[in-house]
Amino acid sequence: MDTGPERPADGAPSSGVIDTPSEEAADAGSEGRTEDETAEGDNPLVYTNDEFEALTGYDSEMVGVDCRFLQGEDTDPETTATVREAIDDKRPVVVDILNYRHSGQTFWNRLTIAPIRDEAGTVTHFVGFQTDITERKIRERRMEVMNRVLSHNLRNKMNLITGYAELLRRNLDEDGESLDSLEVIDDTADSLMRIANAVQNLDRTLSVPSPAGTAVELRDRLIELRSRVRDRYPEAAISLSLPPDDPLETTVVGLMTAIEEAAENAAKHNDGPNQSVEISVERGSAGWLAIEIADDGPGIPDRETRVLDRGETPLTHADRLGIWLICWVVSKAGGEFSVDTSSGGTTLRLVVPARP
Repeated sequence: MDTGPERPADGAPSSGVIDTPSEEAADAGSEGRTEDETAEGDNPLVYTNDEFEALTGYDSEMVGVDCRFLQGEDTDPETTATVREAIDDKRPVVVDILNYRHSGQTFWNRLTIAPIRDEAGTVTHFVGFQTDITERKIRERRMEVMNRVLSHNLRNKMNLITGYAELLRRNLDEDGESLDSLEVIDDTADSLMRIANAVQNLDRTLSVPSPAGTAVELRDRLIELRSRVRDRYPEAAISLSLPPDDPLETTVVGLMTAIEEAAENAAKHNDGPNQSVEISVERGSAGWLAIEIADDGPGIPDRETRVLDRGETPLTHADRLGIWLICWVVSKAGGEFSVDTSSGGTTLRLVVPARP
């Protein structure tokens, strides 16, 4: 196999012209970097740098393999088609693509690909630059969702407050409607406060940068959580299942907050005669944790789970931001979040690497 142009010690090509849309990208030393051969169908790797291994978990053993091994089940086929089209046309391309590390963790990759041309102008190789933009993508999505949810709820609820306040002014001397109107105003104002508190909790939890090895022990915190939820909802049976003799250390930012949000909501929204909430944690393979919070309540409304796939719109807004908090905590760690809900109950499943 042709090994491509010779490279000096720093890994930069020593011959050929890189037709890149970003001069800064070509000089950035902290990015993953690869080179592929031009070929029909596949473009096998001929070079990867140390940053690529640190980012993806794959080393030089992948030389000779097309870089599609970074793609997975949730990688957008339209994005991969855009990349393929650019390579076939031998032109540069920049995309944001969901990729998978060797460990199975997902991450958002700002992928820049550019052709390398020889002296005659013929494309001989492609150079790729990979940058982890996961936190930026989550932050952008979070702000988009929060803006839409707040805009919708605040507008509608403030209209209610304004309308009923006006009704009170006109009918203050009539006993019948005044007290009912005051009750609506109180309930609406309380709802607005809960929304504001949820937004603050979201921002406080997800604005924390990823830790550098700082671990917390879930076991003790989950035992404390069980006691708190039992105190607040004495009518609910709260059970906890944990691996024996395992402190369950993890560095996932906000994981305990996400679990508490799920457990609190499971107890709060369950008004059945025999309420139960079950929290369980299992050790998965290769250092992963699987957390389930199951209840026998009425189920989460479709509109609140559907938005996780479709995004927030003025017509499909989540009344409770807690489910978004859980989703974003898991996404930030490169894990998977699923919701199984029906009229017979709900199970939330969070699968995350113990040390992202």
